[in-house]
Amino acid sequence: MRQVSLREFRTRGAKALKAVPRGETVLLAGQQGPAYFLVPVMGDISAQDKDLRLAIARASLRESAVAAAAFPITDEEIEQEIKAARAERAARGLKRVERKKKIA
Repeated sequence: MRQVSLREFRTRGAKALKAVPRGETVLLAGQQGPAYFLVPVMGDISAQDKDLRLAIARASLRESAVAAAAFPITDEEIEQEIKAARAERAARGLKRVERKKKIA
């Protein structure tokens, strides 16, 4: 995998990519580090798009799992959150009904 700076890619995109062998992935990096992957298209684009979206979704799930592990929550705490959200939603619904009665 080749790495190309974002600045170089922005100013000399085609020229910067000429040095990359056909089919090789390129990592675009800025001052804050890696930013984007340029993935070559080969064959069926729709299948590659599906695979890429699946890989992104899996990476997102892994990231969410790591974040969730940092703040463990019990089943009881989850149930309390659900109850509170339902009570809040019910209260908002009652306010709407009261407003409609006043208007009518």
